Amino acid sequence: MSNSDGFIDEVSEELRRDKMFGLMRKYGWIAVVLVLMVVGGAAYYEWQKAQARASAEAFGDSVLSAIEADPSDARLEGLRDVNGNPVQQGVLNLLIASETLALEDRDATLAALEAVAQNEALPLSYRQLATLKRVIVAGDALPLAEREAALGGLAQAGQAFRPLALEQMALLRAGEGDTEGALALLNDLLSGPDVTQVLRRRAQQLVIALGGELDAA
Repeated sequence: MSNSDGFIDEVSEELRRDKMFGLMRKYGWIAVVLVLMVVGGAAYYEWQKAQARASAEAFGDSVLSAIEADPSDARLEGLRDVNGNPVQQGVLNLLIASETLALEDRDATLAALEAVAQNEALPLSYRQLATLKRVIVAGDALPLAEREAALGGLAQAGQAFRPLALEQMALLRAGEGDTEGALALLNDLLSGPDVTQVLRRRAQQLVIALGGELDAA
């Protein structure tokens, strides 16, 4: 009985091995593919990082070379020759706007700022900065309703450029003859905790110029 049992066990073991070998032949390629995917994915990720780093360095070198040129129109030409991805192009447009403003080319400045404001690849803060600068640079060239709508969005609680937007809204109100509205906006600005000393001083001077009174505190 023991020999018979041993023979049966050996046969069963061989059958299990044959079955396992068959499964490996049938499905083993899947494991190989998975291993290759993991190894290949890691290599591709490292390659992507290296490519991104090289691209960023090349972009930075090109921008530095452009802004070191002199005079301003040479810097502008250099900046316009730089190529970049959508985010880099947004940074370029902000720099281009600064140069065109220095050259007193308002139309080109507004076009560059509008491109930044509409570039959804950029962080919101960049787009909001471009919107604020566009309103300031455009002045009366933009319809009043458009300026108020843009500034109203920027002046919402929690927005990064709220104090500056409130200042611009106060100037709009003052220009329309709405002194009371302008003073209310300035008081709102001055009550905020995140107002720089320079902006606070400007707001206080405007309050006095409009005939308002400063808080004694």
